Amino acid sequence: MTMASDLESAVAPEVTPSNGRPSGWLRVGMVAAASALAGGLAAAWYYRKTLARMRQAEENTPDPSPDDLDFDI
Repeated sequence: MTMASDLESAVAPEVTPSNGRPSGWLRVGMVAAASALAGGLAAAWYYRKTLARMRQAEENTPDPSPDDLDFDI
């Protein structure tokens, strides 16, 4: 037996699902992505009032003029 044939026999053949469904890892990835998206949307909805208050406070805060800045050099 040669080195190439040893390598070929050690590699498992690629199995494709015959029923047309995605593989297990693809399904796990899709579920994880959907879960992350749903979690982000839920957090944004839960904190919507806090986020609105933060945006309003940012808009109402005056920008400091260059004369008001105190640089200790």
